[in-house]
Amino acid sequence: MPDSVTLIHHAGRAGDYNDLAMVGSGQLAAALGDRLGVRPEVVGWPEPALSTGWAEELAAARPTLEATAHALDTALVAGRTPVLASSRCAVALATLPVLARHRPDAVVVWFDAHADLNTPDDTTTGYLGGLAFSGPLGLWDSGLGAGLASRNAVLVGARDVDPPERARIEDDIVTLVEVGPGTAEDLGRVVAGRPVFVHVDCDVLEPGTVPTDYRVPGGMTLEDLRRCAAVLAGGEVVGIEVGELESAPDDADPPGYVTALIEALEPLLAAVMQ
Repeated sequence: MPDSVTLIHHAGRAGDYNDLAMVGSGQLAAALGDRLGVRPEVVGWPEPALSTGWAEELAAARPTLEATAHALDTALVAGRTPVLASSRCAVALATLPVLARHRPDAVVVWFDAHADLNTPDDTTTGYLGGLAFSGPLGLWDSGLGAGLASRNAVLVGARDVDPPERARIEDDIVTLVEVGPGTAEDLGRVVAGRPVFVHVDCDVLEPGTVPTDYRVPGGMTLEDLRRCAAVLAGGEVVGIEVGELESAPDDADPPGYVTALIEALEPLLAAVMQ
């Protein structure tokens, strides 16, 4: 039911290299609002991308990240299910610690072409988004909290993985489910009926499926994503977070790529509406 769902739109900076995801997240939030029958709660506003190192990006984004964390905390305290349309993956630095505090039983299922398990000590790019999963796991101190347990961290679809990240996967910091014919079934076995919070970085999809900054071959199809969503919707869906969708020329309203993405996520959206 609409009154049981809170839709949060993180509209501001979050380590952006360009401005396109700030636009794309707005398109996604509007379409999700129509689907869910709720008005988005907008946090922050689009500002020119800084395209600089992680520390400067984090400092610039911190006020908006903290406001998004507060909005999520308010929703969870009220017993509402959060759905977030975020500009970039780095928003999870603020959201996942809140989620872990309220729902320490929930598994974070992180769909992403990248592991996002770098730390400030070993990142080679300085990209804030590459530190987005490691912060909530307590591998470095973002100042926004931690608390996500390794047993509750599942990475799906990662295929562009740096050596330090690979070592962390091999050390069972997270569980990796790879892209393949049996991805949905493998994911179901790993989650094993536990409650889930689903994070989707749109670059988990095959390049060109929807507009994204990073394009890593060997990704999921929309049907692959929908099958995974259907498996996860078989249990409790604690919340959904979608990021890294960029804008692109499209005459439709909403753009066709937004509609296609929402259709792939439909099993999860239906679940949070129950």
